[in-house]
Amino acid sequence: QVHLVESGGGSVQSGGSLRLSCAAFGDTASITRMGWLRQAPGKERGGVAAIYTGGGTTYYADSVKGRFTISQDNAKSTVYLQMHSLKPEGTAMYYCAASFWGGGSWINQNEYNYWGQGTQVTVSS
Repeated sequence: QVHLVESGGGSVQSGGSLRLSCAAFGDTASITRMGWLRQAPGKERGGVAAIYTGGGTTYYADSVKGRFTISQDNAKSTVYLQMHSLKPEGTAMYYCAASFWGGGSWINQNEYNYWGQGTQVTVSS
């Protein structure tokens, strides 16, 4: 079992920055992949970024490449999402998720076993 706790969401103007944090508790040694996914009203939840905990390989959605950075602090069992140059279309609930296996598509919400409660990010124009 893994418990994920997110923090760092909030409201920011277009072009601003935010850093999200996700602390993992429990069987963290079994986590293979951590992801950040977001869901805007009326839209499906989809992947923003992911990191493979073993080697640190990262993946990003095309819409955030060059602006978002996912990183991990293994000592703290924490994953971060640094977001720069935020756009209004980035307004969504952001979720941290953990997977015990590294297969499938990191973008697909169905490939994750555990979820945080979500943190709201609102970007105003």
